[in-house]
Amino acid sequence: MARCQCGGTGCNCVIVAGDNAEVTGAGSTPNPYVISATIECDDVRPCISAGPGAVYDPATGIVGADISEQAGNNLVLQPDGLFVPTGAATVTAGCGLAGDGSASAPVHANTGSWQYECDLDETASGVYCDSTGQLRGEPPAKARFFQNNINNNLSTSALVPTAADTQVASLTLAIVNPDPCREALCILFQDVDIDLVLPPNSGGAYGIDLDDMVYLGNGGTSTVNATHVQVNKLVNLTLAPGETRTHTLPVTMGRGSGSARYSRVQATLRAWVISLPTS
Repeated sequence: MARCQCGGTGCNCVIVAGDNAEVTGAGSTPNPYVISATIECDDVRPCISAGPGAVYDPATGIVGADISEQAGNNLVLQPDGLFVPTGAATVTAGCGLAGDGSASAPVHANTGSWQYECDLDETASGVYCDSTGQLRGEPPAKARFFQNNINNNLSTSALVPTAADTQVASLTLAIVNPDPCREALCILFQDVDIDLVLPPNSGGAYGIDLDDMVYLGNGGTSTVNATHVQVNKLVNLTLAPGETRTHTLPVTMGRGSGSARYSRVQATLRAWVISLPTS
């Protein structure tokens, strides 16, 4: 320590002990200065405070765990530390859930038993999670019914065309698949009924589009008025998700002979649109 003019066996530096400190020795090589400090617990305790999850006793100086006394809290303090007992209930399951979250009863979906002959893995539908975290099932089944009809009473009867499949009227129907997710089956019922006026030895045919479905003739000696037969045809269509399709029913006549005439044309379109969940 050159600045203290230390040399040989002595030193001119003066060292004074402060609070809680002690200085011993003469500052020489054989008897150096030794500075010792002692801090008591009472000096430290005023600096300790407790926050959430901890407790502090200033009288004893012990810091411990602060365990909540709210119902359902299973945390306990054991001699070797904090402990949650195995099997203790940790949650209360709501609708659709079972179990309490313990090792022996984990939380799980509260499902029923499969009661069908078919295989569950191959035929069961799904359950999905939406953007808000809510469970959702398959889109529900949807069904719609559409109908349109004509009833044309002619002010003056018209001759039945001699050429086959001559269109004399038409009927349209807009059919909508109400399901934006799946294809739909459409069962389409079409019927036509035409009143014929048939003098002796006359006849005429009518039908749907290119299909002659009925022929009526009069082989007698007097005129037959307003004779008719209702004919129908059932077809099926497949509609894409959300599709709107316009179906046209052409009413056709032909094979007119002997001045056969018609006085009224009736037609109806009925559509049942059904969309069902798929496996």
